[in-house]
Amino acid sequence: MSIRKMFFLSLFMLAAGGCSSDTFLVHNGNMPSSDKISLISPGQSKADVEFVLGSPSAVTSFDGKTWLYMSSTLKKVAFFEPEETDRDVLAITFNSEGKVSEIKNYDLEDGQKIAVDTAQTPTAGTKLGFFRKYFGGVGAYLPIAPSNTGDGL
Repeated sequence: MSIRKMFFLSLFMLAAGGCSSDTFLVHNGNMPSSDKISLISPGQSKADVEFVLGSPSAVTSFDGKTWLYMSSTLKKVAFFEPEETDRDVLAITFNSEGKVSEIKNYDLEDGQKIAVDTAQTPTAGTKLGFFRKYFGGVGAYLPIAPSNTGDGL
């Protein structure tokens, strides 16, 4: 076998050996068990819910009346983008008196993909002109700070 063939064979073996077929499942969140969730019923206070389920993952920012408990499972393979395989969301809504009014469960099929817009909004005054860009810092650098000793020197 020639040296060239051995070189390419060893290079191929190194490249193939570097590829990983390992799959990692990563679980995120703090979804309470179904036994604990079954203890929650309409009419209970926020303190009762927090005692049974613990602190929520998030509280809605609009009115603060809905507590969310969330968890998800991501499947990661080598350098590929992670894929979400499972998602659970428990939404507990409270009425104006702070009592449970509604309990809803959501899963991966209930979610929606949202396309993120990467466009930027231009703001006035952020574009520098030629002179300010290249000569705007002239005289701004003072390596030795002036002292105010009052000596008059």
